[in-house]
Amino acid sequence: MSHEDATHGPAPLGDVDPEPMHRAVDALTSALHEYVDAAVGVRAEFGASEADGDPRILALENRVGTLNATVFDRLHDALGMHPDLTSSVWEPGPQDAHAERDEDLPEGTVPAEAFYLGFVVADPPAGASMTLDGVIEVLDEAGEAAAARLVDGGYQVMEWAASRGLAPGFGDDPDDEEDDQ
Repeated sequence: MSHEDATHGPAPLGDVDPEPMHRAVDALTSALHEYVDAAVGVRAEFGASEADGDPRILALENRVGTLNATVFDRLHDALGMHPDLTSSVWEPGPQDAHAERDEDLPEGTVPAEAFYLGFVVADPPAGASMTLDGVIEVLDEAGEAAAARLVDGGYQVMEWAASRGLAPGFGDDPDDEEDDQ
Protein backbone atom coordinates (compact mmCIF):
# COMPACT_ATOMS: atom_id res chain seq x y z
CA MET A 1 0.00 0.00 0.00
CA SER A 2 1.51 3.35 -1.04
CA HIS A 3 1.57 6.59 0.97
CA GLU A 4 -1.03 7.98 -1.42
CA ASP A 5 -3.40 5.08 -0.80
CA ALA A 6 -2.98 4.97 2.98
CA THR A 7 -2.76 8.67 3.80
CA HIS A 8 -5.27 9.97 1.29
CA GLY A 9 -7.60 6.99 1.40
CA PRO A 10 -11.06 6.80 2.96
CA ALA A 11 -10.02 4.56 5.90
CA PRO A 12 -9.04 6.02 9.28
CA LEU A 13 -5.28 6.07 9.83
CA GLY A 14 -5.11 4.67 13.33
CA ASP A 15 -1.69 5.18 14.92
CA VAL A 16 -0.18 8.54 13.94
CA ASP A 17 2.84 10.11 15.64
CA PRO A 18 1.88 13.77 16.23
CA GLU A 19 5.40 14.77 17.38
CA PRO A 20 6.73 15.94 13.97
CA MET A 21 3.59 18.06 13.56
CA HIS A 22 4.04 19.57 17.04
CA ARG A 23 7.71 20.34 16.28
CA ALA A 24 6.69 22.17 13.09
CA VAL A 25 4.08 24.19 15.02
CA ASP A 26 6.64 25.00 17.73
CA ALA A 27 9.13 26.27 15.13
CA LEU A 28 6.40 28.42 13.55
CA THR A 29 5.35 29.74 16.96
CA SER A 30 8.94 30.66 17.77
CA ALA A 31 9.31 32.51 14.46
CA LEU A 32 6.05 34.38 15.06
CA HIS A 33 7.30 35.51 18.48
CA GLU A 34 10.57 36.60 16.86
CA TYR A 35 8.57 38.50 14.23
CA VAL A 36 6.55 40.35 16.89
CA ASP A 37 9.73 41.34 18.75
CA ALA A 38 11.42 42.51 15.54
CA ALA A 39 8.32 44.37 14.35
CA VAL A 40 8.02 46.23 17.65
CA GLY A 41 11.70 47.18 17.47
CA VAL A 42 11.61 48.24 13.81
CA ARG A 43 8.39 50.19 14.31
CA ALA A 44 10.01 52.04 17.24
CA GLU A 45 12.66 53.26 14.77
CA PHE A 46 10.69 53.81 11.56
CA GLY A 47 7.28 54.75 10.17
CA ALA A 48 4.80 52.03 9.24
CA SER A 49 5.42 51.96 5.49
CA GLU A 50 9.21 51.97 5.95
CA ALA A 51 8.90 49.22 8.58
CA ASP A 52 6.82 47.10 6.17
CA GLY A 53 9.72 47.07 3.72
CA ASP A 54 12.49 46.64 6.28
CA PRO A 55 14.76 43.74 5.21
CA ARG A 56 14.61 42.21 8.71
CA ILE A 57 10.80 42.15 8.57
CA LEU A 58 10.72 40.80 5.02
CA ALA A 59 13.20 38.06 5.95
CA LEU A 60 11.10 37.05 8.96
CA GLU A 61 7.90 37.11 6.90
CA ASN A 62 9.57 34.79 4.40
CA ARG A 63 10.69 32.52 7.26
CA VAL A 64 7.17 32.46 8.74
CA GLY A 65 5.77 31.61 5.30
CA THR A 66 8.29 28.80 4.87
CA LEU A 67 7.52 27.42 8.33
CA ASN A 68 3.80 27.69 7.63
CA ALA A 69 4.39 25.56 4.54
CA THR A 70 6.29 23.08 6.71
CA VAL A 71 3.31 22.80 9.07
CA PHE A 72 1.09 22.19 6.03
CA ASP A 73 3.49 19.53 4.71
CA ARG A 74 3.73 17.72 8.07
CA LEU A 75 -0.06 17.60 8.42
CA HIS A 76 -0.54 16.64 4.79
CA ASP A 77 2.15 13.96 4.79
CA ALA A 78 0.98 12.39 8.04
CA LEU A 79 -2.79 12.84 7.76
CA GLY A 80 -3.53 13.37 4.07
CA MET A 81 -5.41 16.54 4.95
CA HIS A 82 -5.12 19.88 3.14
CA PRO A 83 -5.26 22.33 6.05
CA ASP A 84 -6.20 25.95 5.33
CA LEU A 85 -4.20 27.53 8.13
CA THR A 86 -3.11 30.75 6.45
CA SER A 87 -6.46 32.44 5.79
CA SER A 88 -7.32 35.51 7.79
CA VAL A 89 -10.98 35.70 8.75
CA TRP A 90 -12.43 38.54 10.78
CA GLU A 91 -15.78 38.11 12.45
CA PRO A 92 -18.32 40.81 11.63
CA GLY A 93 -18.63 43.57 14.20
CA PRO A 94 -21.80 44.41 16.08
CA GLN A 95 -23.24 45.90 12.87
CA ASP A 96 -23.89 43.89 9.76
CA ALA A 97 -20.51 43.52 8.03
CA HIS A 98 -22.00 44.48 4.66
CA ALA A 99 -24.24 47.36 5.73
CA GLU A 100 -21.88 50.26 5.06
CA ARG A 101 -20.53 48.80 1.82
CA ASP A 102 -24.02 47.95 0.57
CA GLU A 103 -25.22 51.55 1.02
CA ASP A 104 -22.91 52.58 -1.84
CA LEU A 105 -24.50 50.15 -4.32
CA PRO A 106 -26.95 51.34 -6.95
CA GLU A 107 -30.57 50.53 -6.15
CA GLY A 108 -31.48 46.96 -7.10
CA THR A 109 -27.88 45.73 -6.92
CA VAL A 110 -27.18 42.53 -5.03
CA PRO A 111 -24.92 43.09 -1.97
CA ALA A 112 -21.19 42.91 -2.66
CA GLU A 113 -18.86 40.19 -1.40
CA ALA A 114 -15.07 40.29 -1.07
CA PHE A 115 -13.10 37.39 -2.58
CA TYR A 116 -9.39 36.68 -2.06
CA LEU A 117 -6.87 34.55 -3.87
CA GLY A 118 -3.67 34.22 -1.89
CA PHE A 119 -0.21 32.98 -2.71
CA VAL A 120 2.78 32.18 -0.51
CA VAL A 121 5.81 32.72 -2.74
CA ALA A 122 9.37 31.95 -1.61
CA ASP A 123 12.52 33.66 -2.84
CA PRO A 124 13.47 32.48 -6.32
CA PRO A 125 16.69 30.53 -6.88
CA ALA A 126 19.77 32.46 -7.98
CA GLY A 127 19.57 33.44 -11.62
CA ALA A 128 15.77 33.24 -11.81
CA SER A 129 14.15 35.50 -14.37
CA MET A 130 11.81 37.14 -11.84
CA THR A 131 12.29 38.64 -8.39
CA LEU A 132 9.71 38.66 -5.61
CA ASP A 133 8.94 42.27 -6.61
CA GLY A 134 8.03 40.95 -10.05
CA VAL A 135 5.44 38.64 -8.49
CA ILE A 136 3.17 41.58 -7.63
CA GLU A 137 3.30 42.72 -11.26
CA VAL A 138 2.20 39.26 -12.44
CA LEU A 139 -0.63 39.22 -9.89
CA ASP A 140 -1.67 42.75 -10.85
CA GLU A 141 -1.90 41.72 -14.51
CA ALA A 142 -3.88 38.62 -13.55
CA GLY A 143 -6.19 40.74 -11.39
CA GLU A 144 -6.84 43.11 -14.26
CA ALA A 145 -7.70 40.17 -16.55
CA ALA A 146 -9.95 38.58 -13.89
CA ALA A 147 -11.78 41.87 -13.28
CA ALA A 148 -12.37 42.28 -17.02
CA ARG A 149 -13.70 38.73 -17.24
CA LEU A 150 -16.09 39.29 -14.33
CA VAL A 151 -17.37 42.53 -15.91
CA ASP A 152 -17.84 40.67 -19.20
CA GLY A 153 -19.87 38.13 -17.21
CA GLY A 154 -22.21 40.85 -15.99
CA TYR A 155 -20.74 41.42 -12.54
CA GLN A 156 -20.00 44.85 -11.14
CA VAL A 157 -16.39 44.82 -9.91
CA MET A 158 -16.36 47.66 -7.41
CA GLU A 159 -12.72 47.25 -6.34
CA TRP A 160 -9.82 44.90 -6.87
CA ALA A 161 -6.24 44.94 -5.70
CA ALA A 162 -3.04 42.97 -5.76
CA SER A 163 -1.13 43.21 -2.49
CA ARG A 164 1.97 41.87 -0.82
CA GLY A 165 1.99 40.74 2.80
CA LEU A 166 -1.67 41.23 3.69
CA ALA A 167 -5.01 40.87 1.99
CA PRO A 168 -6.14 44.27 0.71
CA GLY A 169 -8.42 46.21 3.05
CA PHE A 170 -11.07 47.52 0.70
CA GLY A 171 -12.46 50.90 1.69
CA ASP A 172 -10.77 51.05 5.09
CA ASP A 173 -7.61 53.09 4.41
CA PRO A 174 -8.09 56.64 5.76
CA ASP A 175 -5.22 57.83 3.53
CA ASP A 176 -6.72 56.40 0.34
CA GLU A 177 -8.25 59.31 -1.56
CA GLU A 178 -10.12 56.96 -3.89
CA ASP A 179 -12.17 55.67 -0.94
CA ASP A 180 -13.56 59.17 -0.43
CA GLN A 181 -14.80 59.49 -4.01
